Amino acid sequence: MDVPAVTTEIHYLAPEATVPRRFTAPGHSVNTGTYTAHRMPVRDGRPVRDRFTLDRNGFTLIDHVSAVRDFTDTDEVDRVYPGEAAELIKARTGADRVVLLGWLRRRAADPAAHASQPQAANVHCDFSVTGAVPRARDAYAAHFPEGPGYRRALITSLWRVFTPPPQDWPLGLCDFATVGAADGVDNRLYFVNEIPGDLLAEMPPDTPGTSGFEFRHNPAHQWWYFSGMTRDEVLLLKLNDSDQSRAWRVPHSAFFDPAARAARPRHSIEYRTIAYFE
Repeated sequence: MDVPAVTTEIHYLAPEATVPRRFTAPGHSVNTGTYTAHRMPVRDGRPVRDRFTLDRNGFTLIDHVSAVRDFTDTDEVDRVYPGEAAELIKARTGADRVVLLGWLRRRAADPAAHASQPQAANVHCDFSVTGAVPRARDAYAAHFPEGPGYRRALITSLWRVFTPPPQDWPLGLCDFATVGAADGVDNRLYFVNEIPGDLLAEMPPDTPGTSGFEFRHNPAHQWWYFSGMTRDEVLLLKLNDSDQSRAWRVPHSAFFDPAARAARPRHSIEYRTIAYFE
């Protein structure tokens, strides 16, 4: 497919890395894994945006104007954005019910000053099967105790950039059709107030967290991004779909675009949700 592309470094889990763990504290994130940079082309999906679908590729670009005026205003985001996210997920997936897992801002420079996290620049997916199954089960039981149960649970992320284009650190997405069935290593994620001194020490069993996937390099992977994203667009990407007869996960990573001349560091917001089909 003849579309523009940028060649850049994509950071994969190194072949020798074992027992990866990620710790996330306010304004700071640390991973115990070691990573190797691979020079890879990342194609611009903007000219062919209509070809990407959730169930074939695992992601899609959607036009969506938010009523949120200032995405750095936490009170306004809490007040306005949840309803928008739930409505958009229901409309785009046809789900019967939606549980909101919460939102997170990321900023490519000085994230702690804006109650954000750094850009996630390693190839990952937020929920592995090990993490997704109990999270979906427990969330349904907590929010819909009288519900009839569900046949399918779909965990997604709504990703929006709210600084003007171009983005210095766009979000790269790996086409599900190029991801091998055996790709992915379970990575335990812990949410902590402070990064522990010993990253390999036994953690208390009640430490909040989940399990995601880290990925080792696969030369078959095909990467895409959407150039010049604005705040009136969102990327909807699958983090885990219990129905594996369709695209069910999307490895993704921020990457540095050496061609971008961004006036401000990329600032984005992502909202994770679980859509249930009964």
